[in-house]
Formats: sequence, structure tokens, C-alpha cells
Amino acid sequence: MTSLLEIARLNPVAHAVLVLACVVALGLALGSVKIKGVGLGAAGVLFVGILCGHLKFTLAPDLLAFVRDFGLVLFVYTIGLQVGPGFVTSLRKQGLPLNLMAVAIVLLGAGVTLLMAWLLHIDLAAAVGIFTGATTNTPALGAAQEALKSLPNIPQDRLGLPALGYAVAYPFGILGIILAMLAIRWGLRLDVAAEAEAFHREQRSDHQPVERMNILICNPNFNGLKLHQLPAKDKLDVVISRVKHLGETDVIPAGSGTFLHVGDVVLAVGTRTSLDEFCLIAGKPCAEDLMHAPGHVAFRRVVVTQKEMLGQSLRELQLNQRFGVTLTRVTRADVELSARADLRLQFGDMVQMVGEEADIARAAEFFGNSVKELNHTNLIPVFVGIILGVLLGMYAFQLGTMPTPVRLGLAGGPLIVAIILSRIGRIGSLLWYMPANANALLRELGIALFLACAGLKAGEHFFHILREGDGLKWMLCGAAITLVPLLIVGLGARLLGKLNYLNLCGLLSGSMTDPPALAFANTVTGSDAPSVAYATVYPLTMLLRIVVAQLLVIFFCR
Repeated sequence: MTSLLEIARLNPVAHAVLVLACVVALGLALGSVKIKGVGLGAAGVLFVGILCGHLKFTLAPDLLAFVRDFGLVLFVYTIGLQVGPGFVTSLRKQGLPLNLMAVAIVLLGAGVTLLMAWLLHIDLAAAVGIFTGATTNTPALGAAQEALKSLPNIPQDRLGLPALGYAVAYPFGILGIILAMLAIRWGLRLDVAAEAEAFHREQRSDHQPVERMNILICNPNFNGLKLHQLPAKDKLDVVISRVKHLGETDVIPAGSGTFLHVGDVVLAVGTRTSLDEFCLIAGKPCAEDLMHAPGHVAFRRVVVTQKEMLGQSLRELQLNQRFGVTLTRVTRADVELSARADLRLQFGDMVQMVGEEADIARAAEFFGNSVKELNHTNLIPVFVGIILGVLLGMYAFQLGTMPTPVRLGLAGGPLIVAIILSRIGRIGSLLWYMPANANALLRELGIALFLACAGLKAGEHFFHILREGDGLKWMLCGAAITLVPLLIVGLGARLLGKLNYLNLCGLLSGSMTDPPALAFANTVTGSDAPSVAYATVYPLTMLLRIVVAQLLVIFFCR
């Protein structure tokens, strides 16, 4: 211990790095230990931090606060970038029911707080702090403290009670959310792998798979028409990629100026529903497979990495007229999409082109097709997004006659900004795209730093409060505030609402505005799917928890 103090005196920066590295390394090692297939994951860092904080192996308060908040910003910002592209779709599908369930968790938590304070004879000033700690919501604690200060004739000793209550309840607040997830999983005997498969199957159900169909042209109305003159093709989002004229052996690439005649065979690409409808109009299915017929036709998949193309529709690009190639399908985030004329390209899309080899090569250069660019992380947009997120988080929203304004904080502002920017994709030369491996690295680094500092801070007084005074009573109160609402709503959502377990984990962690619980949910489910539900309920829950904490102070702490 003496040598550590000597390092802290001679080189505070080296001491800080040493402390953080030890806490994170030991915490992740603890989290990797699994009992019956379940481990703490990143949450292990929190508990090692509490122990180290108790042993005075910690950092200076200002440095601790900076590293903690910076880690939190990194975590929520990368989560926002990840879920942003699919966020609007998720919000349309399940935004209202998920948010109603999250509101129920918040209001039940407030009710349990009042009930436990009355049963255990806890000062309401401490109970509000316990409420914020049990729900792991630091902005709500700040709002409650400001509201308490605004009340007349409040004794000085009561002003410190919310922070003490928060410190006691916070560690179990994180653990309690994890326990609630595990209790629902074990109590209902849920198979996580089966739940994940059902979740992804449901996601894919919105996108019919793209298929091929060889069609013999029998409709005399098609005779002598060029491909671009076929209204049914565009209306049904069917793409014709190859044509074999009647009496010929070689296949040719389909171009907008290619003529059709009765007896020709075409290879059409689209969803099964669209292909069936187009076949009814054009002719009938043909046993001949143009994919294996002779001819100078090639196909190739290329990656969209050219910034100037982002946001443009396939109709605007006019690839057939420019290069003589036809786009048949677009793969985005492992989902195959039909190459509709109104489909707008995003960075990293994989497009499949059909045409002659030389034309495809020119088109590939036009798209960029740079794997190096795809794996490159441009840090300027990252920090621009963080700047905007922090500014939004610090902006004060005045709601009615509330004594203090509401702020989204460092957890809410960067999350919302990242969702918006990743949805937009590009502004000028700034591209909001982050490779999956870089996103995962920054996300894991951020949550590890946040948990290490949160544990070091809580550990300073944690064991003292448990040993002295009402610590155990406060912890019991916090455990009830954490578990009761989560179990009631979680079981109801599963048994009555048939909510998928992955969405349920995201709902529970988002309703408690708890990034560590989200990290655990992603680990235990082996998927990032909970992040979408988390982001769906987070903004409303954050605002509601801040407001509820102030209302508890205003009406019950006089």
C-alpha cells in the first residue's frame, strides 16, 4: 500500500492508469466466471471497484467523475450509432407498448418508494435518494437534490440524505436488474437461443427474401416493348437481369433498351409475391435456368463506400444508362432487399450487379468498393457527434412549474444525437458510420471505465453505511424499489403480452436507464437486439424519472 501511495504522490497520472487497469482487468476476470452458464459480464467491474474503493485504492474525485462520465458518453453514443438505422422501424412497430410498460415500471417504483418509506420509517429525503440509486439514475438524483434545496426551512443534515441513499441503493440497483432478468428467464424456463431465433425470424418477416424466377414471355402486349416500357415491372419492384431471345442460345444482360418478344425467356429478381404477380402478367414459369445458360453475362457483389452516392435512390443513379449494368438486390445488415427504384443507398450496402465484365468493373469503381474504407473509423464525426450530444444533454428543458429544469444529461443527450445522426448517415463530408469491431471496442471500453469509477466512488462509503445506522434498512428498501416493478411488469409483458425475451431485457434495462444492465443483457442473450428496445424507451423514461424524483421531493419531503 505504501508503494501505491508513493506512486500517487510522484506520478498521479500513472497511479490513475494503474488503478483503472487493475479494477477493469480484475472485474472482467470476475465477470467471465460463469455458474450454470451465467456470469456477471461487465458488471463484475462494478463490484471489484466497490471493494477497491473501500480499500482506498481509488482516484481523485474530479478525475473519477471525468473518467466515469466520459466512459458513459462513449457507451451510450456507440449504442446510438448501432441502433439508429433501425430505430424508426422499431418505434413504429412497438414504440407505444414498450413505452407504456416502461412508464408503468417508473410509476410502480415511485409507489413502492412511498410504501417502503412508510413501513420502515425512512426519511423521505433519504427515500428519494434510494429511489434514484435503486433505478441507477444519476440525473434524477441531481434533480431531487436541487428540488430539496428549493424547499423552505430544510435542515442542513437532510440535504445530504439523498446522496447517501443513492450510494447505498446503487450497487444492488444494477445487480437487481440483472437478477430480475435471470429470475424471469429461469422462472419461465425460457430458452435464450430459441428466443433469439424467434426475434430474428420476426425481424426478417418484414423483408421477404429476394428470389429468382425464369419466365417465358407469353403476353402479346409485351411484344416489341423495351424493358423500361414495362409498367408492371416497376410497379411490382421486379428487376430483369438476363434475357434469352427466341431462337438464340446465348444469354445477354438486360438493359433498359432491350426489346422483348413473345417466346423470349427472362430472369426476374424480386420477392416471391412480386415475382408471382409479374409472372401472371408476363407469361409463365420456365424450366430453363438462365443462370447456367451460355453467354457473356457476369455478376458481382460490391460494397458502397463512395460518400457522394449515399442517400441517392437507384432511380437517380441510372446505372443501366451509365454503365449498362443492372442492380438485382441490395444486402443491408444481413437482410437482402429487392433493388427497388426508390431504394436509397447507405454506406456499407452490398449491391449485386449483372452485366458484362468490363461494365461491372467500371460500375464497381463508381460505387467505391473499398474494403479498407469500410473498415476505417473516421474520428472527426465521432467527436462532432459527442459535442452535439453533450450540448443537448446539458440543455435545460423547463416543464410547467417544475422548480428545476429537466436535462437529458450525459447519458441521454449523446444517445439521442447518435440515433439521429446515424439515421441521417451523412452531412456534407461527415459520415456517421462506424465499423462493427470499432463500435464494439469503444462500447466495451466505455462501460468498463464507467463501472470501474462508479464502483470506486460507491465503495468509499458503502460498507460504512451498511454497518452503521439504517444502511441495511435502506438497502432493503432499494431492493424492493428495484425488483418489484421489474418483476410485475416483466412477467406481465411476457405472460400477457408475449414479449420476446430479447426485447424484454432491453425494456427492463432501458426503463431503469441502466447501461450496465444493457451490457449484461447483450452478453447473456448473445445479441445486440436488446439495445433497440433500450433506445426505444430510454428518452421518455429518463425524463419521467427526473420529473417523478422532483415530484416526490415537492409533495412528500416538506
